[in-house]
This record gives sequence, structure tokens and C-alpha cells, in this order.
Amino acid sequence: MANTSPSIPHVDEIRLQGANGIALGASRTAGRHAPVLFAHGFGQTRGAWAAAAQTLGMAGHATLSYDARGHGDSDWNPGDTPYHGDQFTDDLIVVAGELPRPPVLVAASMGGLFGLMAEARWPGLFSAMVLVDITPRWETRGVERILAFMSAHPDGFASLQAAADSIAAYLPHRPRKSEDALRALLRATADGRWNWHWDPRLVEELARDSEQHQDAIVDAARRVHCPLLLISGGRSDMVSPQTVEEFMTLVPHAQHVRLPEATHMVAGDDNNAFTAAVLNYLDALPSAAASVRTEHVTGASL
Repeated sequence: MANTSPSIPHVDEIRLQGANGIALGASRTAGRHAPVLFAHGFGQTRGAWAAAAQTLGMAGHATLSYDARGHGDSDWNPGDTPYHGDQFTDDLIVVAGELPRPPVLVAASMGGLFGLMAEARWPGLFSAMVLVDITPRWETRGVERILAFMSAHPDGFASLQAAADSIAAYLPHRPRKSEDALRALLRATADGRWNWHWDPRLVEELARDSEQHQDAIVDAARRVHCPLLLISGGRSDMVSPQTVEEFMTLVPHAQHVRLPEATHMVAGDDNNAFTAAVLNYLDALPSAAASVRTEHVTGASL
């Protein structure tokens, strides 16, 4: 009997051009169904989506995930160029706008906020959106916990094991990271220490005063009319019933799925339930979601 199990898709590691000539590390798989574009959260990389992208790829979806500027394999801003939100929104517009079909955006936390801003600025950029544990207003305690973790070791770690201890304290419900997994999250320095993959300037220049932009994000959410799904974590300290209620008022056509056992790190906490929710949503989208672009949005060369 022939093996009818779906095959694991081949992953191409590529470089994309973002806004203002920034180079972005990315991973891509081919597929016959509507493309899915993944945008990660603050302090993460495209690796956060690896398991989800594989599952969606096995279901026939083309996928593209990229490291935001200042993260992972992507370029950091030059020393004389501060980070600000418009740069990240512009990068997302360039990457999505150069795809042959409007993608479904699956975006966590920071990526979801910039997704709302991008779609409001350029309606039709996405055929649909999936926001992962983020709403236009969020709980301050969740941001404070993330920033405290990211700022705790400005001089890096003496060993990979020390980094593993730090992650285990931050995510006590997760299995301990292997050395191979840690090498994808850290950079070795000339003095033998290990630093996080992100530009430390991001904390002060982009994230520290992010709450002042909430009104602008609320306004952007009101102007989003594409199909939209919010997936929230039942144990999240970033999204609450109150922020979800406000979001559903702002975007009344949105759907909401709550995964009871997940924290803010939804895909990493319960990837099976997460990908099942995404696939169910993709299967229910109207055929118009697979429309072909008649022209590129940005004219950028990728």
C-alpha cells in the first residue's frame, strides 16, 4: 500500500529585503494553498514558528517566516539609527507586498501589533489575519515581565547552561532547552560569553515606552476589515478578558479562540492546539482569500 502520509516540506533559508535596504533572515516552504506569513514577537526569532510552519506546510500551505530587524539573523539598525515602530511596520509591508498573493498573516505579540498597523495603512495587504495573544491594549504586567527578562543579563552569560537556567526560571512550565536549541538563541562573543540574539538597544528604543502608542493601534484595529482571528492564551499575563472584550468591540467581525492551558507564548506552549485552530480557520476562509495580486504593493526588489 502506498504511503499517503503528508511529507515534511523542504525549508529554504533565504534573505529578504526589508525597508530602507535592511536584510532580513527568512525561512520559506512551497505549497499550493494560500500563503501564510509568520511574524514573531519581541525578543523571538522565526524559529518560534518552525513547528507550526511545518504542520501548515504538510497541509499544503506555502509559508514564509522572517526575523524582524534587530533579531536573529536579520540586520541590526546602524548605531546612528534608533529603532521605532514605523520601521517594523514598513518591513512587514515590503515582505507581504512582494508576495504573489496576499498572505494570511499569523503574528504574535509585537508582530501582531505591526500587522494591524500595516493592514490599516495598506488595506488588502493581507487576505486574513491571525493575532496570537495580542490586543491593541495589553496588560502592563506582561510587558514588564518580558522586559525584565530581556534586561536581566546585559553582559550575557558565562556558559550555555547559565542561559538555560535563566530561561528555565522565566518559563518554568517548559522543558529545559538543549544546547543545540540555545545556540539558535544566543551569539558567542570573542571573550567566550554568550549574548542574546537581539540588539539590546531594542528594549529602550522600541519597547520601554510602547504603551504610548496604544491609541494609534486602537485606531488601526478599527480600520481592519479583512477576516481576523484572535487566539489567546488562557494563562496569559499580556491579554485579559477585558482587553479581549475591547478588541471584539473594535473589530466586531473578528473571531476569538482561547487556549486554556497556554501562556503568552501560545505556539510554544500548545503547538498542536494552536496549529489546529489556525488550520480550522484557514479551511473556513472564503476562496477570495487566495486571490492573485495584479501588481506588487511596494515595488521593492526581493
